Amino acid sequence: MAEIVSSEKPLAVNPLKISQPVGASLAFLGLAQAMPLEHGARGCTSFNKLFFMRHFQEPIALQTTAMDQIAAVIGADGNVVDALRTIAEKNAPEVIGLITTALAETQGADIPRTVKAFRERHPEHDGIAIVPVSASDTLGCLETGFAAAVEAIIAALVPASVTAVRRPRQVNVLASSMLSPADIEAIREWMEAFGLQAVVLPDIGDSLDGHMIESGFSTLTYGGTPRAAIAAMGESIATLVIGNSLARAANLLRDRTGVPDHRFASLAGVEACDAFTQTLSDIARRPVPARLERHRAQLIDAMVDCHFQIGAARIAIAADADLLEAFLRFLPGAGAQVVAAVASARARRLAELPVERVVVGDLEDLETLARVARADLLIANSHGTEITARLGIPLLRAGFPLSDVYGGHARCQVGYRGSRQVLFDIANLLAARQRAVPPYRSLYWQGTPREQEAAAAAPAGLVT
Repeated sequence: MAEIVSSEKPLAVNPLKISQPVGASLAFLGLAQAMPLEHGARGCTSFNKLFFMRHFQEPIALQTTAMDQIAAVIGADGNVVDALRTIAEKNAPEVIGLITTALAETQGADIPRTVKAFRERHPEHDGIAIVPVSASDTLGCLETGFAAAVEAIIAALVPASVTAVRRPRQVNVLASSMLSPADIEAIREWMEAFGLQAVVLPDIGDSLDGHMIESGFSTLTYGGTPRAAIAAMGESIATLVIGNSLARAANLLRDRTGVPDHRFASLAGVEACDAFTQTLSDIARRPVPARLERHRAQLIDAMVDCHFQIGAARIAIAADADLLEAFLRFLPGAGAQVVAAVASARARRLAELPVERVVVGDLEDLETLARVARADLLIANSHGTEITARLGIPLLRAGFPLSDVYGGHARCQVGYRGSRQVLFDIANLLAARQRAVPPYRSLYWQGTPREQEAAAAAPAGLVT
């Protein structure tokens, strides 16, 4: 059992967590022909959109009700109705995700009543699904906002009826916010190896993987889970839930459809991958394909190859709960020692993590803990770059946002092959740090000055 320690600082000095509206919007970006609509100030949505564009390097479908100081005081119901009408008329989406922010929550917006008013005034748009989500910035983090949106999508778009299995090769997948588009693509291929068809909710692997379309540009999401596929999730043979943050959404889906589910904290490392593979084999009633056995053998070989570098390595991690748990269960099996763990927001399951202490705090807390524990490597999002520069240790980028690298969203970290690549990445970062350590020179050394030493070692013609 881990000890949960909350930071006693009155404010976040170097913020780690991303707000709930960003997570909720991300979930709707995984639906086909959808438009997330944030009910709040224009600047907040612009900031969130910038986060998405820098991370995915793609145009992002995201709108706002543009509340100002007057609307915040006297009410912004008209903003919501006008925004819904404008989006419906100009874009004609299949789904609109109506997401509240801290400003709307503080103002006391009555979203169900506002949606009802829109339906009464504009019955011509009854075919468009409107999914309201409460996602205040003052609570939770990206992961909790994402989970709340997935739960709202299920409540709004999945019929509440227990039916017989009509699609014996179809399997639902509830995908956590910790999964990248490349991760979801790998999971889909994993399932296809057993002849299973995945209905991923939400499917950012199809909408935010970075691909060109014939029209060149779309004002709505292109790719993602179709509304019709969500409605048919009750006809599947099973549901696979990846990430403990989606427990409430999984409970709701099971109660509404009666489809049995199988839950996994993560898909990183041999044990987690073996459990997922065996579950797929049981569902499909097929043996494990030879290529998956080959991938497993490659992962085990990589653990042996990288043990010299990773064994006893001291690692500090900062992430949302799901991603934090994934690394905490994977890295010790490779021989690493997690000396600092920082979560962005409190969650009950943090107490069950295999580490002595989890701090609910920010990146300043991570920097302090990593310095005291003499960490060799830090795992965090791109906001950890300045910390590693000050500490003089390498950074393995993981989570959201990854804004200072190209293709961060295209890196796969799940499955046998993804886990293998993570091991290689960590080993290479640690090896590079060891090579970068300068040789020790005694105070009494009387040898050649460094300038002459460097000149002698440089190729001819390169010394000025």
